[in-house]
Amino acid sequence: MLNRKQKLFLLKFFSLFSVVRGYNILIIVIAQYLTSIYILAPGLPVRQVLFDVNLLMLVLASSSAIASGYIINSFYDSEKDLINRPRKTMLDKLVSQRTKLSAYFVLNFLSVIFASYVSFRAVLFFSIYIFFLWFYSHKLKKYPFIGNITAAVLAVVPFFAIFVHYANFDIVIFVHATFLFLLISMRELVKDLENIKGDLTHGYNTIPVVYGEKTSKRMLTILSVLTLAPIILLITKFKEEIGYMDYYFYASILGLAVFLAVLWYSKNKIHYMVLHNILKFAIVIGVFSIVLIHVNLLLHRFF
Repeated sequence: MLNRKQKLFLLKFFSLFSVVRGYNILIIVIAQYLTSIYILAPGLPVRQVLFDVNLLMLVLASSSAIASGYIINSFYDSEKDLINRPRKTMLDKLVSQRTKLSAYFVLNFLSVIFASYVSFRAVLFFSIYIFFLWFYSHKLKKYPFIGNITAAVLAVVPFFAIFVHYANFDIVIFVHATFLFLLISMRELVKDLENIKGDLTHGYNTIPVVYGEKTSKRMLTILSVLTLAPIILLITKFKEEIGYMDYYFYASILGLAVFLAVLWYSKNKIHYMVLHNILKFAIVIGVFSIVLIHVNLLLHRFF
């Protein structure tokens, strides 16, 4: 049995884990490694990619910066989240704001230290990234369009660091990135619909607050149609490059149809939460579907 002090420590640990979205960071780490193995460095032995110290440092720098971004976002949104996410906020409040800020600065410092192992350019890259994570949480997220676009770009940027590391400029990579960018843009807009009550109360001029729910739904419909463009390109022009991952993209077309059906039926927060989870599920499944590009790759390329 755990004593009271141990239980409190565990609760605070889970609270901090919730603040930094540890589950999201784990998915990002897996995505970065799978992207490196299957898409960015398909000609290198898997062993060489897995034991690439520079790649490890870039992944650690990304993870630290993203975790710090979640902390500062939680710091600025603490009052709004009392309305939008009351249960999660109660868990997050087990760790004081002072402790969160201390963790924020420590994580930013670690991000720069990890990047310094790779190069000065990596230090500069992550320093700018950290600044924009803060600037987004402090200012940009309160404005329509700018906030949504910035959030989607910041979500893709960690993959850009690895893209530069392997210097692979194949067009198929940009098509993959476009697909991911559009999915994340949709998710950000759905989050705004989900959080409209708290945003309205605290003066966040998001798209649903400024233009209304109906216009937001129309924009999501347009984004869904635009997402078909990279999907069609990938399953036609780049069929050889994506291997069996084309099954994921065919399923994505069906998923977008379901998303649109639920979208125009949606009237309250619970419906928008369902839409948010549909997009989150699509992104997570997409990460693990990368292995379908070459199902026997690990066996043939490990050495």
